[in-house]
Amino acid sequence: MMPLTLADIGKENIIIRIGGSPEVKKHLENLGFVPGSSVSVVNSIGGNVIVHVKESRIAISKEMAQKIMV
Repeated sequence: MMPLTLADIGKENIIIRIGGSPEVKKHLENLGFVPGSSVSVVNSIGGNVIVHVKESRIAISKEMAQKIMV
């Protein structure tokens, strides 16, 4: 298990766990980050990442990405 920030670009990963406060977890769930779903990193710019999750591309900060364990 590792944070999403360490995932290889283009490789599909399965979300294992979401960390952080209840508000952060709810926000990430609303964006489509739920345990058991697949996610892949499209690009990483300055630590911030663009990810592909549930047929959408979403840009999230490095801090948010570190709370997503794959």
